[in-house]
Amino acid sequence: MTTYQDKPWLAHLNAEQRAPISPPPSVLHAFEAAVRRFPDRAALVYFDGRLSYAETDWLSDAVAAHLVERGFRRGDRAVLMLQNTPHFVIALLGVWKAGGVAVPVNPMYKAGEVGHILRDAEVIALICADHAWAEYLRAAAADSPVRIALTASPFDFQSRDDARVLRGGRAAPARDADDLYAVARSGAHRPADPGLTAEHTALISYTSGTSGAPKGAMNTHGNIMFNAERQRTGGGIPEGSVYFVLAPLFHITGMVNELSVCLTNAGTLALAYRFEPGVVLDAFLEHRPAFTVGPSTAFMALLAQPQVTRDHFASFQSISSGGAPLPPALTERFRAASGCYLHNGYGLTECTAPCASVPPGLEAPVDPASGTLAVGVPGPDTVVRIIDEKGCDVPFGEHGEIAVRGPQVVPGYWRRPEETEAAFPGGELRTGDIGFMDPTGWLYVVDRKKDMINASGFKVWPREVEDVLYTHPAVREAAVVGVPDSYRGETVKAYVSLRPGAPAEGADLVAYCKERLAAFKYPREVEILPELPKTMSGKILRRELRARA
Repeated sequence: MTTYQDKPWLAHLNAEQRAPISPPPSVLHAFEAAVRRFPDRAALVYFDGRLSYAETDWLSDAVAAHLVERGFRRGDRAVLMLQNTPHFVIALLGVWKAGGVAVPVNPMYKAGEVGHILRDAEVIALICADHAWAEYLRAAAADSPVRIALTASPFDFQSRDDARVLRGGRAAPARDADDLYAVARSGAHRPADPGLTAEHTALISYTSGTSGAPKGAMNTHGNIMFNAERQRTGGGIPEGSVYFVLAPLFHITGMVNELSVCLTNAGTLALAYRFEPGVVLDAFLEHRPAFTVGPSTAFMALLAQPQVTRDHFASFQSISSGGAPLPPALTERFRAASGCYLHNGYGLTECTAPCASVPPGLEAPVDPASGTLAVGVPGPDTVVRIIDEKGCDVPFGEHGEIAVRGPQVVPGYWRRPEETEAAFPGGELRTGDIGFMDPTGWLYVVDRKKDMINASGFKVWPREVEDVLYTHPAVREAAVVGVPDSYRGETVKAYVSLRPGAPAEGADLVAYCKERLAAFKYPREVEILPELPKTMSGKILRRELRARA
């Protein structure tokens, strides 16, 4: 009898995708190889700005020298709290050249959220936007180990000053922080090689997990480099291609699938500060990227723009969706409008982004029973199992928790031994996601354990209801939550936003679902909102909707 250890998914991979790989120890090593081979090739483009590989290397050398001069030592932590700008890449390389550990942080975080990370990771250096430092990060850093501060202006490294995303002008120079742009251009020489290996921690990526305060997953250089090299060798994107940064770089998806893969492939990383649909479409035409990855919500926002045409997507050789569920109806809607197939993928911070994806040239099947779109197949070095509450395999096709073992799985959480043991028994990641695998190896994600709705004793997975809502022509975004009900215990409620020019009433959508779902599954109420709350990476925030309900 076939088991998960037999890796039935290997039949879906070609010889190149199955071949063994020997990645360099870190992305920094891969970047330095690209500097030697292509010093004049553009490494970063940002509106009308351009930085070659040699320039990016020179600028990040100076940042590393500055950190070391200020007392930053190998293994010290530096928070990077920046949007998608050249500063992020230059600072990241500088921290690694100084032998440090980068701690990427969402720029939308408030003082309390940042303060927790600064103290928990015992952060020595804080690299952030100038406005954020002046407004609240100076105060947040005062109650922490931070003793080095570098600030950055989004107006640096370009001259276009696009008011759609670049607003407010430059902040006044700070007396208690150094300007990252000036530091980078100082010409200081790179410090001694810190001797990074694949086993050293590259990132501490904070994730909320299923409960409690955010905890830091320790992504090693080897974790990152493994996934980057697997995608480089198996993704079919030619060397030197343009990669557009749609997913934010502070998020593990952007860090690995965009930045790390691009530098490993000696490509050009195209940046546009933050997601604004009109700005992104303009950048597609200007920079003609071959690859990007982002949540389905971002792609739907692009299609909603009145100026969008197929020409905006003509240069792409591959587009991936990650970080948020991808309903089957959206893949077809996107293909009809753009001419491109949206490749699904699945991963977590704890497995350094992808642990399953749809291989180039293939399309994800839809489970005929549930209507769920497969998220892909694992790679040849990865074992994905579906397990029961005792950690035993369940048969193919049955629901259970998704467990992952492979070179991309992190060794644990920063200074959280008990939580590490619970989440990584024997080094295998227990994801907290419910899914199933078909006998040929296609993986399907049903939902998070904690999001299951118990209606009169029946299990309702929000994803199943959301997928039905997405088939309605008026629905742009959908999220389903459980709300208290005196009779059923819990009942199903949906929140949706509508496509421009496509009116619908909540009662219409309730009736639509009632025709297509079992009586215990369809939403008793559908509330229409202008926009659904989302994270910076595009995930819809069900917890905020539960609180609203």
